Amino acid sequence: MADSEKLRVDKYLWSIRLFKTRSQAADACDKGRVKIVLNNSAMGPQTVKASRNVNLNEVYEIKTEARKWVIKVTGLLTKRVGYPDAIKNYEDITPKEDLDIVKYAPTSFHTGKRLSKIGHPSKKDRRDLETFMDGRPEEDE
Repeated sequence: MADSEKLRVDKYLWSIRLFKTRSQAADACDKGRVKIVLNNSAMGPQTVKASRNVNLNEVYEIKTEARKWVIKVTGLLTKRVGYPDAIKNYEDITPKEDLDIVKYAPTSFHTGKRLSKIGHPSKKDRRDLETFMDGRPEEDE
């Protein structure tokens, strides 16, 4: 990429595969989940707009659904590329304490399906319950 070309933050985050779609990257910027870390700023990280231009050696703090990232820009991509090529364009400098939080994330997802043997009784359980409530002895044959 030539130095005269400009690259938006949302497009960059999408191209290095931190977000699945460019609109998700833009939404993250709009919601304040993407911040630039300025070394000489006493105020700390500042939120960025999706239209902000990305420059080499800038450090960004990004919060995705999966984890928190702190990355340093080492290369600029205008097109989305495969993962092995994408990781060559940023350096992950996330502190160890932020990586430890990910370990405690739930390992299963709530799909809406009920767990096995929990919830409604099976046909056999229902028959046994009806027999018990009626007071009739069970028929064993």
